[in-house]
Amino acid sequence: MINKVDILVFAAHPDDAELACSGTILKQVQLGRTVAIVDLTRGELGTRGTAEIRAQESAAATKLLGLKARSNVGFADGFFESDKAHCLELVKYIRHYQPEIILCNALEDRHPDHGKGSELASRACFLSGLIKIETNWEGNNQLAWRPKNVYHYIQDRYIKPDFIVDISAYWEGKLACIHAFKSQFYNPAAADTNDKEPQTYISGKAFLDSIHSRAREFGHAIGVEYGEGFTKEKHIGVKDLFDLI
Repeated sequence: MINKVDILVFAAHPDDAELACSGTILKQVQLGRTVAIVDLTRGELGTRGTAEIRAQESAAATKLLGLKARSNVGFADGFFESDKAHCLELVKYIRHYQPEIILCNALEDRHPDHGKGSELASRACFLSGLIKIETNWEGNNQLAWRPKNVYHYIQDRYIKPDFIVDISAYWEGKLACIHAFKSQFYNPAAADTNDKEPQTYISGKAFLDSIHSRAREFGHAIGVEYGEGFTKEKHIGVKDLFDLI
């Protein structure tokens, strides 16, 4: 059975998509496009919270995003590789969802899983189009499928974007999606609670401020309030110069 979507988002960890491209997802859903997320791991090595808590938070964020579907592959957090077995597993998801566009992790980043997730998703997108690679989903043989474009969202480390999406109207929605991961990030509404969890690089106010600053920076670059940046794998063609306005 095929569960086709317009856009499929791969994320090494639950919350990667929310942090990096949830404004874009919200905008595309509002435009009537269908979106699904496939998280590669359960984030079980995270210092704060547990895999079970993050699954609950992911479910809450999924509702806020208006996704058609969300799956978790269950790869080992911190230890998955871009090898044959992992690639073939992602090929199954690509052929199941048959997306026109893939969004995936940054090409390189502070967390090594992000770069590995980027390479793995990109490789799987190409392999998914090869008819001699046979895969099966719930007892049914799958057809080859290759997305038209693969774009990489930008995460913790600055990467010069190839294009920027205006998310000004969806900034508050993006924040709500981030705050759905209560175990991971600073939330001003809960700042005075007795938080006994260890403090981490991403749990403090400074990290959330950096998300805000990055979105402001990207927005400023295109003359709007907030933006999300992406890098491309191939040249982007346009039929009309006015598509670029």
